[in-house]
Amino acid sequence: MHELSIAQNLLTLCEQNAEKNGAKKVNEIIIKIGRLSGVEPHYLQSAFDVCKAGSICDSAKLTINLQNIIIKCKSCNKENELDKNEFLCPNCGSNELDVIDGEDMMLMQLKME
Repeated sequence: MHELSIAQNLLTLCEQNAEKNGAKKVNEIIIKIGRLSGVEPHYLQSAFDVCKAGSICDSAKLTINLQNIIIKCKSCNKENELDKNEFLCPNCGSNELDVIDGEDMMLMQLKME
């Protein structure tokens, strides 16, 4: 379960940002998880809930936004959003695609006080 190490790294990043900004408490952590990132949101939530105990993020809410796959077709040059792992251009049916978004996990926002 690599979500445990991801949760630990996320908490470390949040603690570092809170310290840099002189915050005493983190209220909410907003992240974006791409559908192709390999991160399971429900496992990450569980791991985060365990890891946050006793930290500056102890009472923080973890908000997870799922990012669909954004592709650019090499044949018709159109960008599209895929909500399934079907790698065909919805515009022309080509399978010659570049993935533009949906492969990463990113910290988007921290709400601190």
